[in-house]
Amino acid sequence: MNNGHAGSADWVRGILVQYEGELTRYARRIVGDDERARDVVQETFLKLCYENRHDLDGHLVEWLYTVCRNKALDVRRKEQRMTTLTDETFSLKVSPDLPPALLVERRDSAGQILELLDRLPSNQQETIRLKFQNGLSYREIAEVTGLSISHVGVLIHTGLKTLRMKLCRAET
Repeated sequence: MNNGHAGSADWVRGILVQYEGELTRYARRIVGDDERARDVVQETFLKLCYENRHDLDGHLVEWLYTVCRNKALDVRRKEQRMTTLTDETFSLKVSPDLPPALLVERRDSAGQILELLDRLPSNQQETIRLKFQNGLSYREIAEVTGLSISHVGVLIHTGLKTLRMKLCRAET
């Protein structure tokens, strides 16, 4: 731990508990494999151990996703593999109290949306996933992807508009 504080291990441990699952899912979508995704996240947290926590105040989430993304892209580039998002990598949050028919309907709709999402350009897919799966703000997405905030907004808007149009066509 670079900053030498006794609480640094606890700080990193707390961040690990909070973000490990989300980062692993994010990395899995990029590298296409659970084991490589876990390796990428492990490297991300290893790098965090050597960062000064005060330097990351106010932009920790962006830093985590940026480092994770860059490491995952490096792995993917080295292996020349393309990946897709599957139902297993998308954690669908539903209430267990829903009637079975509504639960099935929601799962079918989510599957349809995922199929349509896979057909969008990769930059639209990534920004939409970061926004709605990972809960990042436009500013955080801009930091992670290296795009401007307005460009992030355009990509999300365009992608959602395309999804809506395709969903409407599919329902008719």
